[in-house]
Amino acid sequence: METADIFSVSDKNVLITGSSRGLGYNFARGFVQAGADVIINGRDEQRVRKAVQKLNKFQGAAFGYPFDVAQKEQVEQNISLIEKEVGRIEVLINNAGIQRRAPLEEMPLADWQEVIDVNLSGVFIVSQCVARNMIENDSGKIINITSLNAEGARPTIGNYCAAKGGLKMLTRSMAAEWSKYNIQTNAIAPGYFATDMTEELREDEEFDSWVKQEVPLQRWGDPEELIGAALFLASKAASYINGETIFIDGGWRASL
Repeated sequence: METADIFSVSDKNVLITGSSRGLGYNFARGFVQAGADVIINGRDEQRVRKAVQKLNKFQGAAFGYPFDVAQKEQVEQNISLIEKEVGRIEVLINNAGIQRRAPLEEMPLADWQEVIDVNLSGVFIVSQCVARNMIENDSGKIINITSLNAEGARPTIGNYCAAKGGLKMLTRSMAAEWSKYNIQTNAIAPGYFATDMTEELREDEEFDSWVKQEVPLQRWGDPEELIGAALFLASKAASYINGETIFIDGGWRASL
């Protein structure tokens, strides 16, 4: 096999949840530009439609399916539609995520539950549904987007840390159970990246300075710097990498 073929994702069907904006949209753009057929997902139908329109000018193709990853019935209906209308999902990137900030002693139960439902249970629901077809075809790639906060906590995001920490172990559990079906499950854990979700933090001068001081590269990450790892994990080049989490944090965890 040619080296170029090992890293190819051309013509693969890739479902990326939460991909109408932010990091998910950047993943989608990277895969479309690499020649993959990408299924865009989000809860806002208009945003999904706009993302598809922007992405269809590249080499691959984009398709839109708006649904809530935390709603099992919606997931099952849409996965079934995708498999009929687009084809078998060969790569699943579980990217959908939200934040609801509050000190733990003040956090409303609804805010705790919503973050757990979307960031952790949503991954289980979508993966379970997609994996059934992957199992039947004896192949598949699942990439879960966790976070630096899967290992390190900060005040006011206890719900997010709990969800991402759980997702790290869910990734390992998927690898342990589904490897016998030739499904590789791995995770990408971004550090602090410049997205719409972190805009408020970047505008906070004190927090912005803290990030730049703690990260050895002395800057926030650019969302485009995550694409390479996702393309790698989705390709044949990563066929023996399983149950791992790749931290992309500018060297944060390497520095004391």
